[in-house]
Amino acid sequence: MTVIHTDEPVRAEQPRTAVQSAPTGKDFASRSVARHLARGAVGFGLIVGAVGLVPVLGPATLLAAPPALIAFRGCPTCWLIGLAQTVSRGRLERRCADGVCTLTKAHPRGHSEAHPPYHR
Repeated sequence: MTVIHTDEPVRAEQPRTAVQSAPTGKDFASRSVARHLARGAVGFGLIVGAVGLVPVLGPATLLAAPPALIAFRGCPTCWLIGLAQTVSRGRLERRCADGVCTLTKAHPRGHSEAHPPYHR
């Protein structure tokens, strides 16, 4: 029989609670839907112009592609994700309790669960 001696005291395993914070993803949303749509129009316009004008003006028109990526904040897919975030901002909220996260409708501003608004 092998006995292992350590200097550390033996600790009883304590139950772990599965509390996880909400994942912090990148936020691609804009301040308003109109502003986000304007960024999309600039981005798509630059991409279409860069590719469409290559036969007429040459490959130098491809230099319009990097500003389009700046307008998209990455790529057209990032822009679409940002559009969904912008539209849903303030309408949905994530709540995490006991390791389970749910997506629910957000409460109107100024009202809490403990004090619902008064209706006559």
